[in-house]
Amino acid sequence: MSKSAEAATDSDSKRKSSQRRGLVKAPDFRYFQPRYFTTAEVAKHKEEDDLWVSYLGHVYDLTPLAKEYKGNILLKPIAEAAGTDISHWFDAKTKDIRKHVDPLTNTLRYYTPWGRFIHIPPPLPCSDWATDYGKPWWQGTQYMVGRLISKTRHIRLVNLLTGQDHVLELHMEI
Repeated sequence: MSKSAEAATDSDSKRKSSQRRGLVKAPDFRYFQPRYFTTAEVAKHKEEDDLWVSYLGHVYDLTPLAKEYKGNILLKPIAEAAGTDISHWFDAKTKDIRKHVDPLTNTLRYYTPWGRFIHIPPPLPCSDWATDYGKPWWQGTQYMVGRLISKTRHIRLVNLLTGQDHVLELHMEI
């Protein structure tokens, strides 16, 4: 028997033994479709222990962030905006928080008229602000759960034999 044939039978026996032990190969996530959510579905998640927001066409579950900063005053603007679209907080080109020139210091600052929130630096220099958090929560994808649907269509199905009536809401992004 050649070496390649021995290697093939050896790999087949390893595969069969792993199947016998109940081990399953993990799915390839490159082929999964993204989840789509309507604004009504996002609006259901408006509590501090279940906090979702949408911005720039994506839906984010900020519940882990809310648990990490529970009781912190910087969580208040995010908690008040739970279940809504906060795209007006962001610049669509840079995908960062909107900025403006501060009239007092003549420096470029984040524009937060609703109040300073998590990972936004204070308006004036201070030594007690921690900068070791890594990427700000809005720049990473760790909280992203899907896409926001902008177009939906309602389809009404009627069973003429039983008289049952159902309305389905379908998204039109596909």
